[in-house]
Amino acid sequence: MHRPAWSSRLIVNGVLVLTAIYFLFPVWWLLVSATKSNADLFSSNGFWFAEMNLVENIQAVFVRDGGLYPIWFGNSVGYGLAAAIGATITSGACGYALAKFRFPGDKLIFGGVIAGLLIPGALLTVPLYLVAASVGATNTIWAIIIPSIISPFGVYLCRVYAEGAVPDEIIESARMDGAGELRIFGQITGRIMAPALATVGLFSFVGAWNGFMLPLIMLSDRSLYPVTLGLYAWQADKGAATYNLILAGSLLTVIPLVIGFFLMQRFLRTGLTLGSVKG
Repeated sequence: MHRPAWSSRLIVNGVLVLTAIYFLFPVWWLLVSATKSNADLFSSNGFWFAEMNLVENIQAVFVRDGGLYPIWFGNSVGYGLAAAIGATITSGACGYALAKFRFPGDKLIFGGVIAGLLIPGALLTVPLYLVAASVGATNTIWAIIIPSIISPFGVYLCRVYAEGAVPDEIIESARMDGAGELRIFGQITGRIMAPALATVGLFSFVGAWNGFMLPLIMLSDRSLYPVTLGLYAWQADKGAATYNLILAGSLLTVIPLVIGFFLMQRFLRTGLTLGSVKG
């Protein structure tokens, strides 16, 4: 078996190391900066530790403005879980239907899904606001949750995964045994599609957790803010006086994402790999 030359391996590994540094360097800066006081932020080395103030910063974050940060954090968790559960169900059902059922317009619908992948989410913010305003849903949690459960990428991934991983014979056998379509999807094909569904759920949670533009235009009540918008509001109100608190709060927002990726890593790798190969 032919092995790549050492120079090729060196180049590939070098590119991977540089890519890892590119993505991890801002995280390192955030970790270092979150441990500093406001004075040390501007007077010490930006990429190394000064006097340790992490505990004090976190304590100040949780009590500022009457304890709004825990509310914002909880809101982000709620929005993220709602988006993950909703997008997983809708994307799984739609992707499975497009892969295993033939009906008039199925190709056209899938073409619409592909087109949806090409439209930037920020481009839809104003139209979504106009729709929400017309039904009186602005400044409510539904203005954030409902748009978050629609995922063209999730539908596409589930369609490709179901087409390649779910045998038609299993579906036909279940139908012959008298199982209905909902039962087949819920108890048989849904389990086979678990890696793809987990991938969709994780991506949807991350998308909702990092959401900024949609809450910015939809919400005016600070008690409904997600943590991203709440930290922005602190910065807009107080400016440099709250930099250390904003950085400490930002560091805390990274923790759930890291935990989620580690817990779902096995499903994430399988779902994306099979989906890309079959696609």
